[in-house]
Amino acid sequence: MYIGLDLGTSSLKAILVDDTQQVMAEHSVPMTVTRPHDGWSEQDPEQWEDAVHTAMGALGAKADLSAVRGIGLAGHMHGATLIDSADNVLRPCMLWNDTRAADQAAAFDGQQQFRDVTGNIVFAGFTAPKVEWVRQNEPQVFERIAKVLLPKDYLRLVLTGEHVAEMSDAAGTSWLDVAKRDWSDDLLAATGLTRAQMPRLVEGAEVSAVVRPSLAQAWGLSANVVVAGGGGDNAASAIGAGVVRKGDAFLSLGTSGVLFAASDAYQPDAASAVHTFCHAVPDTWHQMGVILAATDALNWLSRLTGQSAAELTSDLGAVQAPSRTLFLPYLGGERTPHNNADMRGQFLHLDHATDAKAAARAVLEGVAYAFADNLAALRSTGTQIDAALATGGGAKSHYWLEVIASTLGISLNVPASGDFGAALGAARLGMMAATGAGIEIATMPNIAKTIDPNSTHAAAFADGHACYRAAYRVLKEL
Repeated sequence: MYIGLDLGTSSLKAILVDDTQQVMAEHSVPMTVTRPHDGWSEQDPEQWEDAVHTAMGALGAKADLSAVRGIGLAGHMHGATLIDSADNVLRPCMLWNDTRAADQAAAFDGQQQFRDVTGNIVFAGFTAPKVEWVRQNEPQVFERIAKVLLPKDYLRLVLTGEHVAEMSDAAGTSWLDVAKRDWSDDLLAATGLTRAQMPRLVEGAEVSAVVRPSLAQAWGLSANVVVAGGGGDNAASAIGAGVVRKGDAFLSLGTSGVLFAASDAYQPDAASAVHTFCHAVPDTWHQMGVILAATDALNWLSRLTGQSAAELTSDLGAVQAPSRTLFLPYLGGERTPHNNADMRGQFLHLDHATDAKAAARAVLEGVAYAFADNLAALRSTGTQIDAALATGGGAKSHYWLEVIASTLGISLNVPASGDFGAALGAARLGMMAATGAGIEIATMPNIAKTIDPNSTHAAAFADGHACYRAAYRVLKEL
């Protein structure tokens, strides 16, 4: 059997699968985010450690774990987890959606070597500018940094005692030479760090270390259970969804939104604000557009109206052409295609008739328009997407998927059943590391239905998207 651990922003999910990849047990542990100032987003890594112990205990209560041979890790990317020489955490982890380091990111991005070596813009949410913010604002912390770990790799430290990262997650730090799949000494030096402060690198499907004997005994594991390199959340989700070959794609409607395409070549175009990262399997890369608030935008409206997201979207009826009411989902800035940490969300064209349902439709449409911006950016790099697997919690809404399909002009394939996200991808990587299997075990799920664009409203959604883009151009200056 094999375990996948997926460290998400709001929960840690653990699944146990057998050698046919059937889920034998699963458990989720909720977690909280703190936002002490505007643009800040932090978590205490002690939460992650406690959650792992809770989740592993829960799996052990549901199944005999003595047959486990490998564990894979997935997690939210870009987090700056700073530890000292005794492996003590120095400060709360700054998360992927923390934008306080916008000035530091802009300063690094102004140095051409960063785009040349990493193939990406230096975004405010990436790890290197956050550590630079610490250097400038918390020098007493910076001076004590022995290792910088990404969130899932802190879990690896807890599990194994080893400092190890892998390519897909490391690609989002602004320190990795993404073509060579190795740390860049030049970029590290430019940020006041050295290779000695970085974890050792492995591929996501390789063995990184073995579980500590004390934990193996406590959890009912056998000796020498291997821990795979694993993957950043989106790369691991792609492994779980079988998106591993050129032309494969998925669209994720989670807290953030991702349009992801696998590639067999390294083809960066940093100016497009498309992310070009290593995949979690060797000799493979991926491109993705990222929007910072997808279901997070709907959850925001839920808090505002006092109605749950399900209540807001449960009886919207058949998809209709968008009204004049327009929503820009930039609640915490935006990645692709704008690279704008300062932009904030907007509601436009509200009137006396705008009720909670109308606002909900506008939010769903606004997220669809943001995905359309992502698709345009990906296509500008030469990546072609004609269909995508729909994943994430928001993909349970047929209405939302039809709006997105109609806005993007592509088909969305909805899995028949089961969980095909990052936790399964992590378990598959654990299986690869333990058995030597390759990408052939990363199969696509059975498809329950395909949602094609609604040709009746295609022109109206195109007009709505044009208004959306025009609104951004005007409002970004305010």
